[in-house]
Amino acid sequence: MDISAARTFLEVVKTGSFVSAAANLHLTQTAVSARIRVLEDQLDRPLFVRNKAGAKLTPAGEQFLRFATTLVQVWARAQRAVALPPGRETVVTVGVELSLWSPLLRHWLLWMRRECPDIAVSTHIDASERLMEQVQEGSLDVAVLYAAPSRPGIIAELLFEEKLILVRTTPTDRPLAREDHVLVDWGEEFAASHQAAFPDEPNAVVSISYGPLALDYILATGGCGYFRQGFIRSYLDEGRLALVPNSPEFSYSAYVVHSTKADQEVMNRIRAGLREAAVLSV
Repeated sequence: MDISAARTFLEVVKTGSFVSAAANLHLTQTAVSARIRVLEDQLDRPLFVRNKAGAKLTPAGEQFLRFATTLVQVWARAQRAVALPPGRETVVTVGVELSLWSPLLRHWLLWMRRECPDIAVSTHIDASERLMEQVQEGSLDVAVLYAAPSRPGIIAELLFEEKLILVRTTPTDRPLAREDHVLVDWGEEFAASHQAAFPDEPNAVVSISYGPLALDYILATGGCGYFRQGFIRSYLDEGRLALVPNSPEFSYSAYVVHSTKADQEVMNRIRAGLREAAVLSV
């Protein structure tokens, strides 16, 4: 199969229009139509229904969508693997959840540079659900994330156990107003536990989905919120933050996720580096 045809198919799906797909791909509409027609001939099924509103997937198109995505991603990975830099024996692709990249990913990259100079590295930051899909599809070797739902053909190993703790800015004798309580989005499990622990607390005036941004915000304005213990330890040591006494703490565990078909020798090296990085991060 021509990978460019699969890319064209995905662009039509994304834009909902042959005209828009042609513009985005810098092709003529005739060229886009020809590529889709080749795909439909190969699959012996129509993939789109075209009308004045644009292009809508047929049932066959819906089925082909996930395979087209995998084809494009695996092809990109194959290109990276074939075009290895000089002196490298293989390439590993590692995805990390947004709230985990700092400092874990930084420590791991430094470890890989020092301990595995023969391995080229490609890293990717994304949402946990998308990372799980990419491991299943084969476009990622490893993902590191907080929520690791059970999936066929996937192994989830505990990397480290961390706590979410409630901290506030100093000085602690300064009273906090309701708008100073910042709700940080640590996922559905945390949200449920937080609601159970604080059933009478009104809805937060400020909610932030990214921990580092929430921390910058309360350091600038004053306030409190739940943060990963390892991430804010230096701020506690410096006296810029203080633990809120007698506040509940919540578990927040990170997992290494990989395929059951992964190269075990390479996985052992990646795993060792992630464990070293986790020690420095928690």
